[in-house]
Amino acid sequence: MVKDEQLKARWVVLVKKLSHQFADGANLDLDAIIYLIGLQELGQLDRKYKKDQKLDLMHIAICKLLMPYGYYEFDYIDEDGWPHYKTLCELPHLKPGEQSVLMKEAIVNYFVKTAYIR
Repeated sequence: MVKDEQLKARWVVLVKKLSHQFADGANLDLDAIIYLIGLQELGQLDRKYKKDQKLDLMHIAICKLLMPYGYYEFDYIDEDGWPHYKTLCELPHLKPGEQSVLMKEAIVNYFVKTAYIR
């Protein structure tokens, strides 16, 4: 129970901080934060992305976020600078709420590691 409360508190702090920095205070949702992580991981911030590339950015973020859980492993960076990951094991079948909790936990851990939040 304490872990859940700590995750919720950190999530609120993170959303507020990211929303202030990137969305003029409008609350960013889970997908928007995943997209931002994909941009960060790709490192090509000064360009426009097509719809399919935006989905690829989100995939990069999801792979990076779920690496510590043993689901993905970094493989290589292609000639365009895009990282690629190998699937180590299939994700478990989770209910939508459980998926959301897993991703929020992974995102909070990602930003704790980068010292963006505590």
